[in-house]
Amino acid sequence: MTVINSNASALRIQNSARLASNDLATAMARLSSGSRINEASDDAAGLAISNSMSSQITGMSQAISNANDGIALAQTADGALSDVNNNLQRIRELAVQSASGTYSDSDRANMQTEVSHLTAQITNTLTTSQFNGVSLFDTMGLGSWTGPGTSNTATLPAIGSNGLATTIQTGANAKETVDIDTPEIPTTLDVSSGDTGQLGNPIPSEPKPTGTHVVTTNDFLAGATVGGAAVAYSDIGTTKSSAIGDRYFEQDAVPIRGRELPNKSVDVGAAFSVSNTTQANASLELVDAYIATVSTARESLGASETQLNSVVNNLSNNVTNLTEAKSQISDADFSVETTALAKAQILSQASTAMLAQANQTAQGVLKLLQQ
Repeated sequence: MTVINSNASALRIQNSARLASNDLATAMARLSSGSRINEASDDAAGLAISNSMSSQITGMSQAISNANDGIALAQTADGALSDVNNNLQRIRELAVQSASGTYSDSDRANMQTEVSHLTAQITNTLTTSQFNGVSLFDTMGLGSWTGPGTSNTATLPAIGSNGLATTIQTGANAKETVDIDTPEIPTTLDVSSGDTGQLGNPIPSEPKPTGTHVVTTNDFLAGATVGGAAVAYSDIGTTKSSAIGDRYFEQDAVPIRGRELPNKSVDVGAAFSVSNTTQANASLELVDAYIATVSTARESLGASETQLNSVVNNLSNNVTNLTEAKSQISDADFSVETTALAKAQILSQASTAMLAQANQTAQGVLKLLQQ
């Protein structure tokens, strides 16, 4: 049927041209962006899955960075404890040296000067070590240690029971964390005694010319005065001349009547004493316990570092695999898209040519009118 009001062929060709134009635009968008999904209508389900994978990939990538920061923190803490350990080893060496009877009091005074500087540096290292403003160590008391002059032994608190825990976010989701434990490192000790008793009465106003007293831990805890001055921790184990008004600790023969001695806190700097052989031998025991504490802390840090290295390896593998999976969903396949582009170009050009032909068919009516 020959008509001029309706050109069904042209309409069909226009629709084909529109579809070819859309396919051409889609192919060009994918090739220019490298993405198969440039808007939700391209693949609604694929877009949702791709976005979920992107969240995991970016989260795990940041977690890798966090874990590497955690490794650096652990290494920084371990480096500080390595310096502490070196100082402790030197203090122990000086204590062994001072414990020998071949040295004079002036020699031991020189040794004590070095020990004092070393212990001051230990305290400074433990209290000031930081990583990006985060304190690395929590300092505390050593627990109960009776000091020289008694039969009791040094005790240290359990490592890892307290201290500082730096939580590292090591996953893309909540609560995927690893704790780096930096145990409490002691900078003071509590001197204690199991004895009970009280201070004795002042000595006579006229002390004997040969009156002397060997200072004990109990004198220090009870607040005794010897030689006219209050007993200091460094006096323990030394022999002091008596002075008028001195008061010494007297242990009660009947424990139930005695007064339990209070603990006293002493800085490690004062506890590590090599001023005399008694102090030197007692310091050896304390230094050994302290070295064991530091070694345990370094072991904990090393274990955390190993764990974080494993986390980095695992996350790196996950990021690689998940990125590959996301690529299969959202990335454009250039081989496929260039083929689609060529097809769309040919169809677009063919549609244009055919539309021109369809528009020419109505002109056949003129020839009928001319006859």
